[in-house]
Amino acid sequence: MPPDPPDARLSGTDSGAGTGTGRPVIAHQLPEQFERSLPDAPEGFEWRRLARECAWEVPPEARALILAPPRGGAERTPARPPAGWPRGLRWIHSLAVGMEEYPSWVFEAPLVTCSRGANSVSVAEFVIAALLAFEKQLPQIWIACAQDWRPREGLGTLEAKTLGLVGYGGIGQATATRALAFGMRVLAARRSARTGVTSEGVRIEPLERVLDEADHLVIAVPLTPATAGLIDAAALARLKHGAHLVNVARGRVIDQPALLAALDAGRLAFATLDVCDPEPPPAGHRLYDHPRVHLSPHLSGTAGATRAKAAALLSANLRRFLAGEPLQGVVRKELGY
Repeated sequence: MPPDPPDARLSGTDSGAGTGTGRPVIAHQLPEQFERSLPDAPEGFEWRRLARECAWEVPPEARALILAPPRGGAERTPARPPAGWPRGLRWIHSLAVGMEEYPSWVFEAPLVTCSRGANSVSVAEFVIAALLAFEKQLPQIWIACAQDWRPREGLGTLEAKTLGLVGYGGIGQATATRALAFGMRVLAARRSARTGVTSEGVRIEPLERVLDEADHLVIAVPLTPATAGLIDAAALARLKHGAHLVNVARGRVIDQPALLAALDAGRLAFATLDVCDPEPPPAGHRLYDHPRVHLSPHLSGTAGATRAKAAALLSANLRRFLAGEPLQGVVRKELGY
């Protein structure tokens, strides 16, 4: 996980403009109940809600803006706001973790943060469930009548299998912790070229070695220009015959036609996809009924605990902002996450 840069310290109390009370204005794009439901929110500022139809018309007195998670589609790239964006904003925070759907001009604010880490445990648990479903042949082994009670081939196990992680941020690390508890061997490829063994026993290796050795390959990288199409036909061809691929990142990280070709040929045994491209796939798309695919509607991180963690992180950052302290979850603009 990248460290917070030096400019993570920006105060929301250095201007106090526009309210008549000296309290900084913090605008947000969320429903009205958001203001009342945020736990442990500090005092000393004024909320300013922006209606959906004018969600980017930030008042000049606002010093911070809380973004709603991106909705995709036509709202993915709204027109650049007029009047000298980002106006008086000193900080923008997203309740989402991924930042790739926001327009590039969002990052012109002096400081941008996201809810990094809020969904790590929820997504990691989803991954482990997917691995177990593959090895234990779930739900295929469940039966509904006496005629189905018959011997079947033996079930697999996670013990001694190799988990390959493409990406070793919060989700990758949370997944590794749980995989190690099952007795798995864990390899991870990360953006840094450094290799070695972590204190937890995870081997950091080049992507090529991770692909070569993985029994289960988990995609957990942010979508950036560098990762779009990263898992292409050549990468898929390196996987072991019978490997299982899990994508909890973004659909565009994988060359989807190449993935389907690998599944059709039997080189890849199975794919568990919580994301795809586009989302949702059009009616009749092969992903819906492919016998070697489990498809879910981008929900691996949607849990009550995730929402609670994102809210707690925002409350903590509000306190830090008002006190002029460094913020958490800072987005590195040159990386986009």
